[in-house]
Amino acid sequence: MSEAVASADTRREPTAEEFIEMRDSQEFGRLRSAYRSFTFPMTVAFFVWYVVYVLAAVFAPDFMGIDIGGGWNVGLVFGLAQFVTTFAITWVYVRYANKKIEPLAADIRQKLEG
Repeated sequence: MSEAVASADTRREPTAEEFIEMRDSQEFGRLRSAYRSFTFPMTVAFFVWYVVYVLAAVFAPDFMGIDIGGGWNVGLVFGLAQFVTTFAITWVYVRYANKKIEPLAADIRQKLEG
């Protein structure tokens, strides 16, 4: 039997009261705060960046159509930057979560499951 399966068998199932108690605890508040302090600002920033891209495409087609050479224009570069930004945010979030969120979640999990 693998160690992962064996450790899963030794975990205890927390009661509903324990879940409620943990939900109301300062520990869970810190976890929620750590998650929100990254996701809310990053979501707003990316949404603004996306809306600027869309609005520029709609209301500034001459700007977006500026040729920058090699068959590339400003609109194409901005569009590709959307993908790059998405991957960059994902990479930064994974690093942030591993450093800030996962230790808090693991501590809560350990306290609930033993």
